[in-house]
Formats: sequence, structure tokens, C-alpha cells
Amino acid sequence: MSAVQLLSTERRKEIEANLADIGGAVQRSARASSTHPPRLVAVSKYKPASDILAAYNCGQPIPNLWAVETIDSEAKARKLNDAWEGAGHSRGLNVFIQVNTSDEESKGGVEQHDVDAVARAIVEECKGLRLLGLMTIGSIEGSQQRPNPDFLRLRQLRDDLNAKLGLSLELSMGMSDDFEHALELGATNVRVGSRIFGSRATNATQ
Repeated sequence: MSAVQLLSTERRKEIEANLADIGGAVQRSARASSTHPPRLVAVSKYKPASDILAAYNCGQPIPNLWAVETIDSEAKARKLNDAWEGAGHSRGLNVFIQVNTSDEESKGGVEQHDVDAVARAIVEECKGLRLLGLMTIGSIEGSQQRPNPDFLRLRQLRDDLNAKLGLSLELSMGMSDDFEHALELGATNVRVGSRIFGSRATNATQ
């Protein structure tokens, strides 16, 4: 019996309804002038395979590894490029540069002043990678502000890179509590988890 068959009808309908609700909100909140259609990334960390397969069956199937959003150094970009090309893939792997827009030591991501160097390394040296855009998680404090300063910083960095390198980069920003605001500020990727799958389990319950 498959993982999806093990999923209760009630749970499957819950996930389907949540996806439809969030997907509709994404489309409604997207800027009419957006160059790139908005993309919903369903975040399924710590969720059972049955939940993930139920969500997958509701959407449009995509390649197993479509994008990596956590490139935060030139070294990581080069290593990923070597591994991807070494595996013999015929298509380029989409990547986002993760940027620490809040300057928090606890946050991952490249420092803002190093974004140009990482972007140039990907574009000029990593032929197996396709630089798709910039990503940020941002600070808790920033997520409570309107406009969100982390989103504004990422958008400005994106605009600067586009002008310098002649690119048309996307923005991956916004999560369950602020994805609609992120879309208003130009996000093309939003990462939503709890509003689709429910709250993440705590360490005590994992």
C-alpha cells in the first residue's frame, strides 16, 4: 500500500483545500506588472511522505531537483557546479543566492557586500548552474514591519545586479505569515509550510 493510500481522506482533502486556498492567494496578491509569474514552494520539512505525496499529486510535477536556494559562497557554487556537471546532467540547475539581509550572525546567507562576487562567479564560471535569483529569510523583527526592510534590501540588490550583469533575476522571499506582502514587493517565489501542512513538530514530538 502506498503512502498516499495510507493517508486519511480527511487529511488529503485538508491539504488539497489548503493548497487551493494558498495558491489562489498567491495569484491574487501577485503584482499585475510582475515580469515573472509567482511560484508557490510548499515547505514540507519534518512532514510524513504521505503529506508530501498528497501535495505533489495536487500540483504540476517538476523535475526531482529543480532549484537550490541556499548558495551562500563562491566555493559552494563551484562545488555544486562540479557535482552537477560530474553527474552528467544535460540541463542547467537553477540556483538562488541566499542573502543575509538582516546582518544577523545566526542567519545563513552571503553578506550583502559579497553578493556581486558570488553572482559573477556563478554566471562566469559555473556553466552547469543557472542563476535564477536572490533569496532571503529575513529577521523576525523585519517580518512585523510594513514594508519589510529585508524584502526591500533584497529587491534593491536584485535591481543592482540586473543593471550590472544584464540579468533578469527573480526574488524568493516571504513565508506563511508574510507571503502576500512579499508578493506585493515583487517576490516570484514564496515558501509556505504551516498554512499548507500545519504547524511544524517541535523537537519533543519529532
